Amino acid sequence: MNLGKTIPILRIFDESKVREFYVNFFGFRIDWEHRFEPGLPLYMQISRDRCVLHLSEQYGDCNPGAAMRIEMTDLDTFHSELESPLLSATAELALHWTNRRTL
Repeated sequence: MNLGKTIPILRIFDESKVREFYVNFFGFRIDWEHRFEPGLPLYMQISRDRCVLHLSEQYGDCNPGAAMRIEMTDLDTFHSELESPLLSATAELALHWTNRRTL
């Protein structure tokens, strides 16, 4: 028997904010999206490198407020990427908050 990789499911509430945060800010790509029909909750897969996440608007899939750890290498390069001048106003606020925590 072999166990496979784990793919966390995270609860989402605002599709436009999800795209802004995961795609525009963190650089994930959208692999696929699913709705049983228009107007029903969104279920989607995003990924960046080997990190895969499922995001769901469906209330029964998971609870809000999850925590997870994502292993990565070269954190300094990733941090520099997040500090790029092309960040949106929301991303800049997030960096400001993070920088305040480290003071």
